[in-house]
Amino acid sequence: MSESGGFEHLRFEFGERVATITLARPEKYNAIGAQMVREFGAALDAAEGSGARALVLTGAGERAFCSGVDLKERRAMTADEKWAHNRAINAFTNRLARSQVPTVAAINGLAFGGGFELTLACDFRVAVEEATFALPEVALGIVPGAGGTQRLPRLIGPSKAKELILTARRVDAREAYRLGILNEVVPAESLMARARALAEEVAKNSPFAVAHAKAAVDVALETSFEQGFRLETAAIRATLASPDYEEGLAAFAEKREPDFPPLTAQNIV
Repeated sequence: MSESGGFEHLRFEFGERVATITLARPEKYNAIGAQMVREFGAALDAAEGSGARALVLTGAGERAFCSGVDLKERRAMTADEKWAHNRAINAFTNRLARSQVPTVAAINGLAFGGGFELTLACDFRVAVEEATFALPEVALGIVPGAGGTQRLPRLIGPSKAKELILTARRVDAREAYRLGILNEVVPAESLMARARALAEEVAKNSPFAVAHAKAAVDVALETSFEQGFRLETAAIRATLASPDYEEGLAAFAEKREPDFPPLTAQNIV
């Protein structure tokens, strides 16, 4: 696995098919400061530009995936700077959610506020047994501002989402799994291996078909059945005529693993 430099508060690595972005401020519980926000977009550019077919997002250290916004840094900001900082985090979580590269959050510790919202923007969430989750914003006099009030209800339903958001309650990994927030809970020593294995399960498939299927599922959560079904119909039409489908059929007939081409188009859906 190769590592790309140029980042101060993040690390970017790329293997054969799976890229990894690591939030790298362990001494600050990987809190999201202004520098990290500036690096987010470049790291995602690197992941998408590398040809990666899946992306793992995790945190450095053993205590935290991400504690949310760096509150000490935020306190020193002007009102305009606070707003700009929030908008930048929001833009990244939205871009992460819409990325054609499927994403796995490997949650190695606490995930609070914006850190929790980063995981909600990912397609899959795998956490260590010691992980804890919270959206504590209302206890600080604000509201979740990076998609938490929108993605969490779509994931676990409005009533349970309101319970977590309006109480600012912390939940452990087992409760998060029971609620449907997590795909898996694993021992700490197995976290990255399991997250990468899940990413590889996705990465072995057609990138073109995966991008279309991911978009169709996402749209299903945001629109009517009729509109979603129209996108599904467009997706199946596009994939039926694709070189990926020809390769998939040939590999099936020849009893071999398919060799799908990389996804070169951006925003194909």
